[in-house]
Amino acid sequence: MRKLGIVALGAAAALTLAGCSTGGGESSADGGEITVWVVGTDTPKDARAYLKDTFESENDGWTLTVEEKTWADVSDTYAAALQSNDSPDVVEVGNTQTASFADQGLFLPLDDFATDDYLPGLVESATYDGDLYAAPYYAGGRIVFYSQQILGDTAIPTTLDEYVETGKARKTDTVSGIWAPGRDWYNALPYVWSHGGFIAEQDGDTWKAGFSSEGGIEGLTQLQDVYLNASNAAKDGDETDPQVPFCAGEDVFLSAPAWVQWSINAPADADAPGCPDTYGADLKAFALPGETAGETAPIFAGGSNIAVATKSANPEQARAALDIMASAGYQDLLAAGGLTPGLTASAAQLPDTEIAKAQAVALENSKVTPTTPKWAEVEAAQIIQEALVKIAQGGDVATIAADLDAQIEDILNS
Repeated sequence: MRKLGIVALGAAAALTLAGCSTGGGESSADGGEITVWVVGTDTPKDARAYLKDTFESENDGWTLTVEEKTWADVSDTYAAALQSNDSPDVVEVGNTQTASFADQGLFLPLDDFATDDYLPGLVESATYDGDLYAAPYYAGGRIVFYSQQILGDTAIPTTLDEYVETGKARKTDTVSGIWAPGRDWYNALPYVWSHGGFIAEQDGDTWKAGFSSEGGIEGLTQLQDVYLNASNAAKDGDETDPQVPFCAGEDVFLSAPAWVQWSINAPADADAPGCPDTYGADLKAFALPGETAGETAPIFAGGSNIAVATKSANPEQARAALDIMASAGYQDLLAAGGLTPGLTASAAQLPDTEIAKAQAVALENSKVTPTTPKWAEVEAAQIIQEALVKIAQGGDVATIAADLDAQIEDILNS
């Protein structure tokens, strides 16, 4: 599962939408055509066929075409396409990108879509200014990998405190108990969230950042303990290529996206070989535990949402297509293909592997970044990463957190 980041859309994408459009496919009283854009190869072929067959059987005279786009298209051409008179009808979009498109008026609100049965992190990412603008599609999240060869007789921790203490106890000069590079802010968030801290919350028209809240300080202080006493990772390093130290036998616990399993088990003749015959041979994983035994820590949810384009010529049929993509029949197919489905009940159809199940469990308690278009500016400034590096280097947590909050608030409230 890829890691998704927010994109900053150009000024040209902010054109005002007015009136009606002839939109994407041609239509008439007797039928027409719906166009659905999916991104990359993640959506299985059988799910695409199910969508087309189900839609066309339920909408006499209508045809549905699925077109595959790239994540570069989402960043570079989506906004222009969604504003054109040849707009697609339904589009897949990254969860942290949804607010930007909604803010520009490019998605129709889904007023009567019931969200209770969907992953809360994706629902939150699809909600902007109090309205739902997209439906959860599928998700990806971080889980804790380990090799039994390295873990040995050490017990799997049942709380976040135990996780940290185990990591500290297992650290040596050459092995990290917990692999934690300083710039990996996605893995920093569960510590903040678990203690009741937050990134930023809106109070009326004003955003208040929460890294310097009581819970934020507690979480960052625990994270600093990990940086200083459980990890050998570079204090100014990032999360790139986490399989390298793992395959070198240098990690007890590695918190990383579920798709890293494929990097760890990449064959020896791959461009980036893994270790399928050594530490990948008995690769296992669990959801990061929370403050209380039996609970998981909140993790960052990456993934995708699906939305109806404002300029769809056929919004009623577009919504019908979206409803099929959010239905159990379709979501079950996503799960069978190894994707963590947005519909929580469909997680039962995931492959019967420990890693797939661990990701599904982890994502049941997930959060996203603040749903404001200005969040793109925060990420572009990399101020969270810079603050974490200072914490990893032993700086004063309270001072660093207060400075970070001031910078975030300056951006979000500008």
